[in-house]
Amino acid sequence: MLLSTFDIALRGATVALLLVLAASLFRSFGTVLAGRLAVAVAVGSAAHAVTSSIGVTSKVAPAVAPVIALSTGNGVVFWLFTRALFEETFKLRWWHALVWAAVAAFSFVNCMWLAPASGVQFSIITVNILALGFIVLAVVQTVASWSADLVEGRRRIRVFIVSAAALYGGLNAVLQISLSGGGAADLANTLNSAVLAAVVAAIAIAMMRVDGADLFPAAAVGKADPIEAAIVAESSAADRKLIDALTRLMADERIYRHDNVTIGTLATKLAIPEYRLRRLINQRLGYRNFNVFLNEHRIAEAKAALADPSQAEVPVITIAMDAGFQSLGPFNRAFKAITGVTPTGYRRLKTSAA
Repeated sequence: MLLSTFDIALRGATVALLLVLAASLFRSFGTVLAGRLAVAVAVGSAAHAVTSSIGVTSKVAPAVAPVIALSTGNGVVFWLFTRALFEETFKLRWWHALVWAAVAAFSFVNCMWLAPASGVQFSIITVNILALGFIVLAVVQTVASWSADLVEGRRRIRVFIVSAAALYGGLNAVLQISLSGGGAADLANTLNSAVLAAVVAAIAIAMMRVDGADLFPAAAVGKADPIEAAIVAESSAADRKLIDALTRLMADERIYRHDNVTIGTLATKLAIPEYRLRRLINQRLGYRNFNVFLNEHRIAEAKAALADPSQAEVPVITIAMDAGFQSLGPFNRAFKAITGVTPTGYRRLKTSAA
């Protein structure tokens, strides 16, 4: 009885903290995609705190099924949140909403009809494997984009937030699967609630200690032009020399054309620590992501080639490869993100204007 009471108290505190966090995020960053997704993650986590139960063997009540569906769909939202937070050019697509709706609908159907027909244990295992899959996608996204992140505050907190959330989500899914149908004691649920409360509290504290603009940049704030930023910024003489050297690497040597060029490669060329180059590109040139920095130089070269009448017969894939892209798909996406049109459309516009 004591454990059950403690479990309910922990769940209530966690839900209250998550709702306060959601309200705060919405008020401060509700106009930014990553901020809105963070709010959705907090609400979905609150739904999870209300409905999560390890070792449950009873059927789900109809009134609880929609809340469980919202909790299950939170895996998709968490994955999208990590993409929006760490990918500068990420945009929500219609199929993202379709994926969330499909996962939530499957969870609802699973609770209402599949579980009674095939057993509660099978239902719990299926839903948690599905949620675990999206947690893995979120972790992969975080690891893959780590090296390209130029914002020091975001680099530090991203590991903590995503690792803590993914660790709890992963462990919870594993426990749910391994103990499903086993009639786990109240102790398992109480410990699970305590861990969730600790993770949520730690994330809330960590977010309060980081500049919100590092995590959720205002949508209206644009990236400064590299040349103007170098002139206007009150940078030191050493920084100006480094900017000049970096400009020569990009403009004269066209190092962005090289295969697998990394920020470590440029730092070695400039004979400076990697962290200093990150800070230089971020704070002096206004870029938040190293891949965006590289791609703007690549796209600038590609635009010149596409607008050149003497290269009218050169295939787009050749121009993309010459500029440093490894395949046509990433080139097309980066080109459209920067110019608003496809490479073929851009070439057509320039040809008709000539």
